[in-house]
Amino acid sequence: MLKDHQWDRMEPHLPGKRMDPGRTAADSRLFVEAVLWLARTGSPWRDLPELFGNWNSAFVRFSRWSKSGVWDRLFATMADEPDFEYVMIDSTIVRAHQHAAGKKGGCEARAIGRSRGGLTTKIHAVVDALGNPLRFILTPGQVSDITQAEALIADLPADHVLGDKGYDAKPLREAIEGQDAVPVIPPRTTSPQVPCDYALYCERNLVERFFLKIKHFRRIATRYEQTPRAFMSILCLVSAFIWTK
Repeated sequence: MLKDHQWDRMEPHLPGKRMDPGRTAADSRLFVEAVLWLARTGSPWRDLPELFGNWNSAFVRFSRWSKSGVWDRLFATMADEPDFEYVMIDSTIVRAHQHAAGKKGGCEARAIGRSRGGLTTKIHAVVDALGNPLRFILTPGQVSDITQAEALIADLPADHVLGDKGYDAKPLREAIEGQDAVPVIPPRTTSPQVPCDYALYCERNLVERFFLKIKHFRRIATRYEQTPRAFMSILCLVSAFIWTK
């Protein structure tokens, strides 16, 4: 799945290189390809094709990198030139497979909740003016979008913040204006009617397109990972992959 130019961007930011302290990793490119293959197909780890090597070794390495924050740092590094003319916030719900729901700790701690679709996780995301991802927050599926909005946009130097009517709330508008940005959020019919740049608001389709892109990866369209950390790691790798295309 990785083209040469994509790997050339990723490789310097992954551990296990010859100049790094400790053990040199065995074929990091093949390993990243393996995780991307699993993310695309939604297959169990045990079904990893032999050409990628031992499935358990790949799983242990993925988990180790996840715990040490390698995937998060890779995503942050790839997202190096965002377009802050405006940013868009939205959320999407993914169904949690029964395999994701069996770990101890409670559904809230694992970002799994019950909504109309059953066991679900909600991905809250903010993207830049080109539709590239900048930040994610995971919550149980029934959590309202507005509760995560301020955390999503915190410290982003955007000129405008676009959101749908679900983000129509006075505290959020004030938070956006407090960051020297302009809220582009249509008011609800039951709320005070405030100005909205509807021509710019039409650009909000880019965040919807981003959700379509990541849901081409079946391991994101359906959550199989038991821990939020592992699911976020898949999100970060796929998002880094999108940034390098």
